[in-house]
Amino acid sequence: MRHHILPSLLLSVFLIVLCSIIYTAAVWGVAQAAPNRGEGKMIEQNGRKYYANLGQQSTADRYFWSRPSAVGYNAAGSAGSNKGPSNPDYLAQVQARIDTFLVHHPGISKAQIPSDLVTASGSGLDPHISPEGARVQAARVARMRGLAEAQVLGLVQQHTEGPWLGLFGPSRVNVLQLNLALDAMQ
Repeated sequence: MRHHILPSLLLSVFLIVLCSIIYTAAVWGVAQAAPNRGEGKMIEQNGRKYYANLGQQSTADRYFWSRPSAVGYNAAGSAGSNKGPSNPDYLAQVQARIDTFLVHHPGISKAQIPSDLVTASGSGLDPHISPEGARVQAARVARMRGLAEAQVLGLVQQHTEGPWLGLFGPSRVNVLQLNLALDAMQ
């Protein structure tokens, strides 16, 4: 039994160093290579500060709506809903989102609603929607702001970001930046 104690202690020290120091340093190092060095991206407009890389709730008809959040846009509790696609509660929640969207967007059919506008992201904090999700809302936003729809669609096009490095991920639109640009335009 004594000959097992020293290897056990050495293994414990090795794993503590590996998991607590080396792994932490590696994650920190990767974050330094990421955009904005892994820190939150702040936007300041009209004396208010916003986190541009966190989803924010916007339900007013004069703004583009964000992707739904399973955690109420609470950054302290990032998580998905953990409900599968056949869960009756989940299906009812998605149907309620579809019904709400259709009420605010007359002339749009259920088939025209992009899935990202009625389903929450894995983190519940996604700040982006698809360009299709922004375009389908453009008529409502233009009507509520008294703008030409082409003007709003042009703003959507200006705020559409391509895949990262041209390869990774889909095209996307940051909803907060788009809504702030709308406010600045007026």
